[in-house]
Parts: sequence; C-alpha cells; structure tokens
Amino acid sequence: MGPHIIAIAIGLLLDRLIGDPPKWPHPVRLIGLIITKLTTWLNKGSSRKTKGFLLVVIVVGLTFFTTVAILLTAYSIHMWVGIAVESILIASGLAQKSLKDAAMDVYKPLVAKDIPAAREKLSWIVGRDTAKLNEQEITRGVVETVSENISDGITAPLFYAFLFAGAPGLWVYKAINTLDSMVGYKNEKYSDFGYAAAKLDDIANYIPSRLTGYLIMLWGKKESSLSFNKRMKGWWQDAKKHPSPNSGYLEAATAYQLGIQLGGVNTYKGITSNRALMGIVEVPLKPAHIISTISHMNTSVFLFWLWMMVIGGILFVIT
Repeated sequence: MGPHIIAIAIGLLLDRLIGDPPKWPHPVRLIGLIITKLTTWLNKGSSRKTKGFLLVVIVVGLTFFTTVAILLTAYSIHMWVGIAVESILIASGLAQKSLKDAAMDVYKPLVAKDIPAAREKLSWIVGRDTAKLNEQEITRGVVETVSENISDGITAPLFYAFLFAGAPGLWVYKAINTLDSMVGYKNEKYSDFGYAAAKLDDIANYIPSRLTGYLIMLWGKKESSLSFNKRMKGWWQDAKKHPSPNSGYLEAATAYQLGIQLGGVNTYKGITSNRALMGIVEVPLKPAHIISTISHMNTSVFLFWLWMMVIGGILFVIT
C-alpha cells in the first residue's frame, strides 16, 4: 500500500498544478470510444437491461485489467518507475485544475460584464440552455456545476484509489462514471440499456458525495449568518430534493455555507425543468460566489485527501 499512497499524493499534486495537457491522450477518451462501439453493437433488440449490464462488465473489466497490467509492468522495472507511472495515471483521473479553469473561464468575462462570452463559456460545461441567462443564472450554473463535480471529478476517484490499491480503483470508478455520463439517461433510447450504469454510478458516489458535502459544511468558506445546527439541518433536508441521489449533498452544502439559493428553472433544448430549491436566500447570487465555491473545492479535496492519508497510513502500519 505504501507506494500507492505516495502515488496518490503525487498524482493529486500533479493534477492541482498541471491538470490535463490538452494534447495528451486521455484514458477517458479511450473508454468513451469503447463504450460507443459496444453501445452500437448491444443497444438494440430485446433484453436491453441485460445487455446494458454486459456493457458495464466489459468496460469495467477491461479498464481494471489494463490498468493492472500497466502497473505490474512498471513496478517490475523498479518501484519508482511504478510510482511515476501510477502517479500519472492518478493525475489523469482527477479534475481539480480543469474544474477550476472551466469555472474561471466563465468568471472572467462575467466580472468584465461580457455576458455573451460568459454564456458561451458556460455552455461548454453545462447541458442547460445558456443563450438567455442573466448574470445571476450564469453564476448559478457555474456554482452548481463546480459543486456537484467535486465528488464526481475528484473526491470519489480518490476514495476508490485509497480503497482499492491506487490507480486500478480510481480507473474502475472513472469507467463507471463515464458509462453513466454516456448511457445513463432516462429516455427511450437508454432507459433500459443504461439502467445498470446509472444505478452503479449512484452506488459508487453514495459515500464520497456525502463525505465531501459534510467536509464543506464543517470547513468550507462560511458566508451565511445561520447557526451551524440550522445549516446542517437545512443541508440534510434539501439535499434529498435533488433529482440525483448524490449531487444534492454537494449543492446544498454550498448553498447553506454561502447563504445563497441554488436550483430553480433550467431549460434543456427548449424544454423546461423545474429543480427543487436548495438553501435560503440571504444574499443574491453574484460572481464572487464562483470564487467561494472554488475555495470549497480546494478545502474539501485537501481534507478528504488528508483524512484518507491518515487512515491509509494507519492501515499500512498495522499490516
């Protein structure tokens, strides 16, 4: 476990400082290509739930055994070669810098009052329609996106890296998450075929999302005037209103810590969707809340990593 703990720490640091170089090949693209090919082959005819389960088994299995094979080769050369390769694999599975950069790409034109540019940048990271959004709604889009992706993009991958020997655990999670993002839709085309992927993603994110939300509530930047007990009670109640069984725990935590309200009306390709409101309006949404949400991300990720390092270190000493 020792080399894996070192690789996780280096990988997190690499992602924080460098992120994903745009010209580098990314494993998620390869996983996505495999999913696309298999979906074309499997998502037709009868027994689509069974075929969707088969898709999950194939993609997750390929991802796991490929990652293990790469690491076995690297560690057989030398321990530090293995740590270096594993660190890169871990860094490429995290999204702290890319999430921050995407948020700042919207924040900069927003504070410059270039609303058309802010709308365009926001459209790159959200599925909702952005063409008519005002400053507050653009801000809400960024805050919600950053909040819910703290778990999906950073703490959940870290959780499974610590739980299952480094990069293999992380990339199994990333495969599940990618499956959900590509086929986990509740529509006619994917409702049956994507059922297994969507349910597995919900299960995989159950613990990390709640732990991350709790860390935000405990240590995230606080701008609310509400007492801790009132914020905690509101967080736990409002989180359950979100259509996702996990994302609400991140968004509600952000809302209660910052004294803002998230949720409301979104449109997707012209179709209106009413999301439950989370938080209490103490102040109106403003661009500065994007910076505060990034602060929540940085704090919760560091504390999540530190907590996992302590537990991992104790287990390493015991074993």
